[in-house]
Order: sequence, then structure tokens, then C-alpha cells
Amino acid sequence: MTDADLVFTHGPIHTGDAARTRATSLAVTGQRITAVGHDEVRQLIGPGTEVVDLTGRLLLPGFQDAHVHAVYGGSELAGCDLTGTVGVADYLERIRAYAEANPEQAWITGSGWSMESFDGGLPSRRLLDSVVPDRPVYLTNRDHHGAWANTRALELAGVTRDTPDPADGRIEREADGTPGGTLQEGATALVARLVPPATAAERLAGLLRAQRLLHSLGITGWQDALLGEFNGQPDPSDAYLAAARAGTLTARVTGALWWDRERGSEQIPELVARRSELSHGRFRAGSVKIMQDGIAENFTAAMTSPYLDGCGCATANSGLSFVDPLALRGHVTELDALGFQVHFHALGDRAVREALDAVEAARAANGWRDTRHHLAHLQVVHPQDVDRFARLGAIANIQPLWAAHEPQMDELTIPFLGPERAAWQYPFGALQRAGATLAAGSDWPVSSPDPLAGLHVAVNRMEPGASDGRVFLPEQRLDLASAIAAYTAGSAHVNGHDDAGVLAAGRLADLVVLDRDILTAPAAEIADARVLRTYVGGELVHAAD
Repeated sequence: MTDADLVFTHGPIHTGDAARTRATSLAVTGQRITAVGHDEVRQLIGPGTEVVDLTGRLLLPGFQDAHVHAVYGGSELAGCDLTGTVGVADYLERIRAYAEANPEQAWITGSGWSMESFDGGLPSRRLLDSVVPDRPVYLTNRDHHGAWANTRALELAGVTRDTPDPADGRIEREADGTPGGTLQEGATALVARLVPPATAAERLAGLLRAQRLLHSLGITGWQDALLGEFNGQPDPSDAYLAAARAGTLTARVTGALWWDRERGSEQIPELVARRSELSHGRFRAGSVKIMQDGIAENFTAAMTSPYLDGCGCATANSGLSFVDPLALRGHVTELDALGFQVHFHALGDRAVREALDAVEAARAANGWRDTRHHLAHLQVVHPQDVDRFARLGAIANIQPLWAAHEPQMDELTIPFLGPERAAWQYPFGALQRAGATLAAGSDWPVSSPDPLAGLHVAVNRMEPGASDGRVFLPEQRLDLASAIAAYTAGSAHVNGHDDAGVLAAGRLADLVVLDRDILTAPAAEIADARVLRTYVGGELVHAAD
């Protein structure tokens, strides 16, 4: 009998394995789990074995994030960070202080402002002018579907009252047609194209900064949801490839290659070439990201019926389908035949239906292939489409943190959807009951990458610390074991990491140790837990101080 390298004793251990959900001991040799059980596992302890006593602490499969923008998130941590507050005065003070601390920067850039902070969700250029009048300022909002620019930035970009809205976006305007300072969706590129791009070294530093953060949250692998140039942002692919070649990429990463929505199937040979070029070590790029629509808060999510106005009357706007739905079916069928996974951004119920129609077309043309297509976000799902996920093998990629009452939901979304459609939002429970496979992600830096916060909302349908007691669509709550499965086995499946996500002999030793057993603690305390240790392939990649 060979001694193990690492043994965890005195569990609790939540395995995620239906045959044995709980254990008290687990052994690791090399990169893999060699035994899961109880006291008999202690026989593998030898003189060189590291023993971790779990008394009072929980061992889980490592979390995986099925939809994250790690390089962007890590890079933004070094910029003007507006997260953690919704106060306009706070925003302006942070911007002013950042500009004063960085006098050498030609542009002031950053991210993290929230639409709820401004009347109608639309910040004015004049506010930015009041703190930085002499340099261009360009700040993306927390969901990265909009941007706030000052007058100088708009002038440099040549955006005037005569500038038409792009087909995939909107310039918000003052009463006389002058650009007001808020740019939506594709209109952000009008200014973003002028922002000095991050250097390769800065992108790599951003990735490594993000990796440290994600490991500290128990995340052992992820899918980067956008590899390519987008709205003036440089392609982050080189950072992953550099880290993979240098051996500094400790996480397991799948990359989703960006589908240029201004082009068609002629780009597919380029995607095939990039898939080959960008696969090295723990990094591979076998997915293609198709953004089918926008977001509900700025009325660009594609809906089957029109948005309402402030008086509750139907408007003429049902949102945007960025890729023609009929063409989408052909593109997905061709990608599926080539073995690509398709990673859809599908937020409105029309976009969800269009994506499912495309998956159905691929299944009809190619038969059932193990391509694991998945639809991310799923804010509004028509009840008629819920059962189609399981039938088509389309994975529901959920972002649990968004399924709660908060100002952006209550003030900028529900009134413009109406009560019937608002009740179709984030139907996690319905999808699970219909047999859909659930994977979970964060969309960081859009929202927190913390899986424990996501688990909290998936189970409680309330934000951590919420004091008003309002539960958002309680029938859509998940039980904690199912939510954990979405963040572990479900996301490992969608990311193609078949040897991870479950604690069983022979599986990869991707593990996380929490400071408490969240499965026996009150549900209201899930988000209070903290990660103590994270392992990837048996290697310790994070230890709490």
C-alpha cells in the first residue's frame, strides 16, 4: 500500500458523488484523489504524508466559474474602481482622487458604477466634467454593457448630435440631441477605440492578479467568456497563453472565442485556427461566445413582447437580436459539426428562444454530439421554453447573484417588464425540476466572483445581509446541495473538466476547505463562510492568513 501525499481527516466532506455524498476522510496522491471514506483511509498516512484535520471545517470539490472575464476583472482592479458603493458623491470623489494620483495617464479609465445611482440609469457627462474637465474619462458600468464618458472623451471621439446610433447600440442624448455622456452596448466602441489599450505585460499581470483572487474564493477553474477584441478592449488570449507556457497558470481554464457579430460564417476557419493555437497546458479554447442580445436595464435584451414605458404602456421596442436568428441556426450547426461548444449570452426570452432554436437545428443536422452548448444569464425565460433545455441537452448557465431584490431589479427592470414577464426571471428551480443541467458562474467583474455569495442567493433568493425579508420569486430557490453541484460538477462539465467537480477515487484533487459546514448551518449564514484552503491537482494554491 502506497502512502498518500495528503490526507484530510475528521470530516465533514461533501463529495458531490450521488453514491456517497458524505465522508470523513480523503486521500490524495500526486494530482488525484486515491481514496474517499472514513477511518480506513487513515491507513494511507505515512511518515511523509501531510495530514489536514477538518474538525468543524468542510471539504468540497473546488468551485468552477462557468462565465467570468478574469483578465478584464484583474486588470480593472488596477484602474479607477467604482465598485462597493452606489453613491454619486462617492463615485466623483474616487474619480477625482484617482486622476490626481495618476497625473501621467492620458485617459482616466475604470469600471464599476451602477445604473441605480442615476436617474433613469443615465449618468451625465457634466458630472465627470466637474471633477476631470481636462482629460478624457471613460468608465464602464458594472455590467459592462454601458459606459460613462466626459465631454472631452466625446469630443476626441467625434461623437456629436449628428452621430447616428450604431446598429447594435445607442447614444443617450440630451433634449437637443447632444450626447449626454452615457453610451449603450455597441455605442461604447465609439469612445473605447481611442482608449490606450493595456500592454501584453499589463494583461498578464491582470490575469495573475485575478487568479490569486479567484483561488482565494475557492475557484479552481473557469471559462473565460470573451477571448477576442470587443468594444475597443484588446484580446486577452495572449495573457492566458503566456501564463500557460510559463507554468504560472495554476487554474484550469477554458476560453470562449468571441464571435464577431458584424461578420458571418466566413470567420469560422479563423476560429478553428485559434482553437489550435490557444491550447496549451491547462488552457484550451474550444468554445465560441455568441452574444445574442443585450441587457434588460437598458432595454436591449431581446424580448418576445415589447418593453413597457414608465406609465406601464407597451413601447415599440422589444430589444436587440445581435445575430440574425435564422443565420444563427446555420452558424451554430456549423460550429457544432466542428466540435465547438457554443456559449450563448441569452438574457431576454426571445434571445433564449433563438439560442435554443439554434441548438435544436444543430441537433437535427448533426445528431447528438458532446458539445455541451450552454446559455448564460437566462434572466427571462418563457415558460414554454423551460422544458427544451433538458430535451436539447442545452446547459443552463446561471448567475445566481442577480436573482434578488435590489434597486437595479426593482427600479430599472420589473416596472418595464410588467408583472407576468417579471415572474419569469431567473427560473433556477423550474429549470432544475424540468431536468436541465445547471452550471453556475459570476460574470465577474460585472458582479462578485465569490461562489459563497452566489450560493447564498441561489438558496435564499435574497442578497447577503438583506434586511427587508423580501424573497425574490421563492418558488425558484435551489436547495444547497443542488446549488453546490451547479458551482462544482455542473460548471466542471460545461468547462470540459470531466475529472473534476466530484470527490471520488481517480478524480482530480481540485478541492476547497471552508471554515464551517454550510450544509448544516442556517441558510441565512451561507455567505458568512470563508475559504481557508484551495488546491488544484493536489497543489495548495491558496491558504488563508
